[in-house]
Amino acid sequence: MYKIFIRPILFCFDPEKVHYFTFSLIRIISKIPGIPSLFRFLYQVNDKRLETEVFGLKFKNPVGLAAGFDKDASLYSELSNLGFGSIEIGTLTPKAQPGNEKKRLFRLKEDAAIINRMGFNNGGVLEAVERLKKNKGVLIGGNIGKNKLTPNEEATSDYEICFDALYDYVDYFVVNVSSPNTPNLRALQEKEPLTQLLQTLQNKNLAMPKQKPVLLKIAPDLTDEQLLDIIDIVKDTKIAGVIATNTTISRTGLSSLNQTETGGLSGKPLTSRSTEVIRFLSEKSNKAFPIIGVGGIHSAEDALEKLEAGASLLQLYTGFIYEGPALVKDINKAILAKKK
Repeated sequence: MYKIFIRPILFCFDPEKVHYFTFSLIRIISKIPGIPSLFRFLYQVNDKRLETEVFGLKFKNPVGLAAGFDKDASLYSELSNLGFGSIEIGTLTPKAQPGNEKKRLFRLKEDAAIINRMGFNNGGVLEAVERLKKNKGVLIGGNIGKNKLTPNEEATSDYEICFDALYDYVDYFVVNVSSPNTPNLRALQEKEPLTQLLQTLQNKNLAMPKQKPVLLKIAPDLTDEQLLDIIDIVKDTKIAGVIATNTTISRTGLSSLNQTETGGLSGKPLTSRSTEVIRFLSEKSNKAFPIIGVGGIHSAEDALEKLEAGASLLQLYTGFIYEGPALVKDINKAILAKKK
């Protein structure tokens, strides 16, 4: 029903306006008695065989919602009714910031893709914390970044502020240094600054009464040499794992007219590359750490390929927008079918 009736209507309008309209609609509808139960009936697959324990956390199923969709932790409870095993909020920064100038979100319909240059628009970490205080059992990942005006040499402080604020309210952390939409952010992926940043957060983590898993989200545009550096960094800092991958700056093989827009590309064009990165990290590290696979998952087959490549968990974003919530159910049912 989504792809036949709802998506064609939504895709007639500006994608960012549609995003906020859809948020408001889901929030309003979810307040109607019986609707949350109906969503759970339609989209959730409840089976013990789907439960997945990774880095000390138990996920009721391995399909999560990627960061960027619920930036400000404003709809995580309602979205969890659509079958997700976890919701990753953010990217959050210490201070509220508007992000880049509009227009900054573009559909590439012919390529089943999206280009965004949002620029970490969010209301600030403390605003999100107030919403997270109301959480009733949704497994939450906290994706953290730096403010646009914070120079790279002071970036670690921004990540520490977010870590401290979110510590009591998220189940795991994601360090985002791979967005192409914040100036010079990707320079933090270089071995020396990245090691320093992650080690600082890990030292803070180890000083806490209970440690929270810290993961690193990486770009798909890294070279093999850089990916080998990532493996070394994970080993040296002993962080919990990696999310592969963020959006790409590549425009190879696109056919849409607006492919020249700057920003990060997500969706089907990223399917193969993100799977390649997952397989490379898994094989070269001898499966030394868990990998959350994200990027171009538009079908159950795409999801299974990432699991076979070495992913322990999955996340959706653009595929969720193009295919609708039934995709979550389809993936979980396909995983169960493989277990027979």
